[in-house]
Amino acid sequence: MQGMQRHDKRACHELRPLEFILNVAPNATASVLSCFGNTRVICAVTIEEDIPRWMKVQHRTGGWLTAEYAMLPYSTGERKKRDVSAGKPDGRSVEIQRLIGRSLRAVMDLEALGARTVWVDCDVLQADGGTRTASITGAAVALAIALNGLVASGKLPSNPMRKLVSAVSVGKLAGTPLLDLCYVEDSEAEVDMNVVMTESGEYVEVQGSGEEAVFTAEEMAQMLALASRGLQQITAAQKEAIARADKAEPADFAALRDFFNAR
Repeated sequence: MQGMQRHDKRACHELRPLEFILNVAPNATASVLSCFGNTRVICAVTIEEDIPRWMKVQHRTGGWLTAEYAMLPYSTGERKKRDVSAGKPDGRSVEIQRLIGRSLRAVMDLEALGARTVWVDCDVLQADGGTRTASITGAAVALAIALNGLVASGKLPSNPMRKLVSAVSVGKLAGTPLLDLCYVEDSEAEVDMNVVMTESGEYVEVQGSGEEAVFTAEEMAQMLALASRGLQQITAAQKEAIARADKAEPADFAALRDFFNAR
């Protein structure tokens, strides 16, 4: 594994540089710029003191969490048309936002949330592979911070988010398992897999497919082990970001400026 030369010179088991910049969308309840290498996604959480109409009709108790995902027109090398221009939602975007919603609801006690709706908006500023995994990971940080705020204000007795969740990509390229694929690697990979896990190591979802190739049970086990190792590091970074939320400025634009200037 160690002998393969990756596109960005990382070891096969190494994550891209990971950073969470807080409070980039001041009007949201909580927000995070989730950065995995050159992939950057704004993950914003807004909490409404109401529930969807369908819950009222069904006399459902508790609350709800829903997610939306979009790639901004300038997030890729060629301008991506907005969904509104096409007149219908992009199928890929719909699939990803459903994945984000499922991943976050898996670690939520929606009954304990009360009659509230949590809106999670993930907007891709720059795409270089792994936008769905960066979205899930950053959204979990923003969600934890937003719900901690409700607890601090006395609106909730405890945080209804039972545990953290995060995601990472793995794949096989030239017969070698790789962690956290950038776009070049993802586009050339023989096998592409996205793994979503809780902080205690439980699987939420695994999406894996051969790209004009196949993979064995042994190779799948290798990729899952690689993902688990990477997700432990990601969870540690999530916890560090949540811990500094109380100390972050109302809008941490200085950190944002320094981050982009350093690239």
